[in-house]
Amino acid sequence: MKLFGRNKNKALDPRKIPMHIAIVMDGNGRWAAKRGLPRVAGHRAGLDSARAIMEESVRLGVKYLTLYTFSTENWKRPQEEVDFIMSLPEEFWTRDRSSIDEMDIRLNILGDLDGLSESTRRVSLEAMGATHKRKGLTVNLALNYGGRAEIIRAANAFAKAYPTGEGSEQDFAKFLYTSDMPDPDLLIRPGAEKRISNFLLWQLAYTEMVFTDCLWPDFNVKQFQDAILEYQTRDRRRGGLKV
Repeated sequence: MKLFGRNKNKALDPRKIPMHIAIVMDGNGRWAAKRGLPRVAGHRAGLDSARAIMEESVRLGVKYLTLYTFSTENWKRPQEEVDFIMSLPEEFWTRDRSSIDEMDIRLNILGDLDGLSESTRRVSLEAMGATHKRKGLTVNLALNYGGRAEIIRAANAFAKAYPTGEGSEQDFAKFLYTSDMPDPDLLIRPGAEKRISNFLLWQLAYTEMVFTDCLWPDFNVKQFQDAILEYQTRDRRRGGLKV
């Protein structure tokens, strides 16, 4: 699928780099199955892709990178796979902490931390606490995350804060996990599927979306740049008219 073919000879415009990029990291299991490997091998390879995209995001000046790591629906998967995915945040934090520090990355978790295992919750809180003052790239890991659950959570808090219903959209957004950051400019979904899978349902209202058949473990820096090039061709009107 030559989704980005028309942009192959163009260079990125540094003035139009998206401030916030969200990615559905899809295709790890299929990548492993094609190679006769267990599904967990695909998740480990996917972690390598995530590292590369984080580094390139820092280089390009992206301010927020949100990675769909584990959804509220993913608990239905085999226990061995769930346990492995839950071990990856600790592996990432332990193995890559020096690089995270060097790149001035702030780590943040979007999702229900109370639903995680004790060890995963502990390392998540440790990573957020150690990096919360960073001014470089913010990496959001959507972990035990569901868009509908986030909206219900925000709606309950909003109703308590504004019992007579006088609050605005901006007031409601203050109760979302992403309250201190802009909505994504660009959503990238590798893996050939063309849906958002309960991801950032409120925040994606005017986000540009790019889909590719490439499975996430094969998604590299060049394809990331191509997705941004595609974004840079879009005419973003947000419901209005171009002046």
